[in-house]
Amino acid sequence: AAEALRERFGIEEEPHLVRDALAGEDDAEDAQWLLVLRDERERLDPEELDAFAGEWEGWREEP
Repeated sequence: AAEALRERFGIEEEPHLVRDALAGEDDAEDAQWLLVLRDERERLDPEELDAFAGEWEGWREEP
């Protein structure tokens, strides 16, 4: 997802990946994860980011 995000939106720096295994789960596929991305110059379209997140069965949040 991080690589696809960089390719689609032309992001130069690597988004920060945070993974958290669910309690009692041994399978890495059961880990929750998020990509932290800063867009201080506000050059990324929020609707496009929402669509991208949806492709990964996720969502976008803002601080």
